Amino acid sequence: MLVLVINAGSSSLKYQLLNAVTGAVLAKGIAERIGLAEPFIKHNSSGREAVTLPVDMPNHKVAVQAVLTVLLSDEHGSVKSMDEIDAVGHRVVHGGERFSSSVMITPEVKRAIRACYELAPLHNPPNMTGIEACEEAMPGVPQVAVFDTAFHQTMSPKAFMYALPYELYERLGIRKYGFHGTSHSYVARRVAELLDKPFESLKIITCHLGNGSSIAAIQNGRCVDTSMGMTPLAGLCMGTRCGDIDPAIVTMLMEKENMTRQDVDTLMNKKSGVMGISGVSSDFRDLYAAAGDGHRRASLALDIFKYQCRKLIGSYAAAMGGVDVVVFTAGIGENTADVRMGACEGLAYMGLSIDPYKNAAVRGREAIISSDDSVVKVLVIPTNEELAIARETARITGMKL
Repeated sequence: MLVLVINAGSSSLKYQLLNAVTGAVLAKGIAERIGLAEPFIKHNSSGREAVTLPVDMPNHKVAVQAVLTVLLSDEHGSVKSMDEIDAVGHRVVHGGERFSSSVMITPEVKRAIRACYELAPLHNPPNMTGIEACEEAMPGVPQVAVFDTAFHQTMSPKAFMYALPYELYERLGIRKYGFHGTSHSYVARRVAELLDKPFESLKIITCHLGNGSSIAAIQNGRCVDTSMGMTPLAGLCMGTRCGDIDPAIVTMLMEKENMTRQDVDTLMNKKSGVMGISGVSSDFRDLYAAAGDGHRRASLALDIFKYQCRKLIGSYAAAMGGVDVVVFTAGIGENTADVRMGACEGLAYMGLSIDPYKNAAVRGREAIISSDDSVVKVLVIPTNEELAIARETARITGMKL
């Protein structure tokens, strides 16, 4: 049961070819600089050396065909025929209120994805480009959309509504949607497996901490709140995104700095976050190196990030009336012990304590890092969104897992 997972960005296309039953990865890679100078594909096929291949890719249609050519090639490939690929699963960032689960892609579904362009202008258009490129390159192969927003559609109105005139929600769909849903769902279900407890019995806080970061509260198998909002800009401060700010700052910047709407959007999405605070980098490795050399603003950026994580963990425990498990995932959550420690600092009143030795020993692998006597379990679980997308695709297309 082979599923090709596609995650199309504005100038890139990530892919994995997986066995949806076993989780085995036959091949993975990324086509980069699509439509730009010097495009290339980084490709890694199971049992073979990773390669970087210069390939002319003026658009995503050509990029998809180039990826398929690599997957079928004698030298770098993993399959002998396109017939071996049973389905394609596409990551789609925004599904609005329309989709609470993954769906088979139809003309109607594509219209609904386009209707969300305004809600996710940086993500949905390239996602759609990837879908249409695969449809053209692989006619007859089932295509499935797996939405980042779907898992969060169980939030109640008290959690997803903004205190704006209600008519704006009705007319424009202005509300909290949440993102990283595939990751939050995967690690929450995985932690239930590891603890050998029913998923529906647990109160779980999942911390997806990467260049884009979000935290979710999951109670009895359902998302009840999450930190990102109508767009992926809200919530925690991130690599280059500001996260939650006083909305009056926007109009002040437009008035005092003579900035346009696009100027402010660029500032908040691409020049803010820990990058904007530190002036060093959006990469936490660079921040820790600079902080170690005494860089005050790099240290401040790290402190702000850890503080905001801690506040959200505490508030979500309050929202659920307690918490059983806190899970850290994604690049920072999986690999940065100091962030995990800082995010949980001072939460002993909740019955939560991290074992510093267990925590320090964990990078990028599944592990329990809480103290033996901690009432709240704390785990690190590497996310696997591609496997989750492959399994969702198998489920929607009727494959047997």
